[in-house]
Amino acid sequence: MEITAQMVKELREMTGVGPLDCKKALAQFDGDMAKAADYLREKGLAKAAKKVGRATNEGIVHVYLHHNNRLGVMLELNCETDFVAKTPKFRALANDIALQIANLNPQYARREDIPEAVVQAERDLQRRRAIEEGKPEAVAEKVADGRMAKWYEEMALFDQPFIKDDTLTIGQMITSAIADLGENITLRRFARFAVGEAAGQSEE
Repeated sequence: MEITAQMVKELREMTGVGPLDCKKALAQFDGDMAKAADYLREKGLAKAAKKVGRATNEGIVHVYLHHNNRLGVMLELNCETDFVAKTPKFRALANDIALQIANLNPQYARREDIPEAVVQAERDLQRRRAIEEGKPEAVAEKVADGRMAKWYEEMALFDQPFIKDDTLTIGQMITSAIADLGENITLRRFARFAVGEAAGQSEE
């Protein structure tokens, strides 16, 4: 099957991958756009996994102000080089993360950052509620597990579905950016300020 420039363009728009890799993937899958896109995403995520853990000593401090100036977010997003820190994609990522924090007010970056005592107290609460609702003890444990998943989404930024695309979590969005930009990316800290509220903040 002939791979046209239009097909390459469409695949680039879907995946953000360079034209040569797009053309090779289309040729490999006989022009099947969906299979080529899945292949490129998996390849990119595999590359991203290898970059996690590398030092991130460059980056930016990004400030987002809501339109009424009554709500703001400040965050530090890090990468490996000053070159990537200056790219529009990296800065757009910082803005999208700040927008998420402004709207959904997570208390921590990752679920691993939540103190174990806080997690255990919430699990005990959800289990008691399920029992009070008449659930048998074994069922109550499963109900508590389901409610904890929802609680993690509320508390931990990386678990939250992205407000512009709920098929992606923030964690997945950052992993995708690592694959796209070719460098490790870490969110070091963030703080959310709202008029009349105590500041919410998280630090790695």
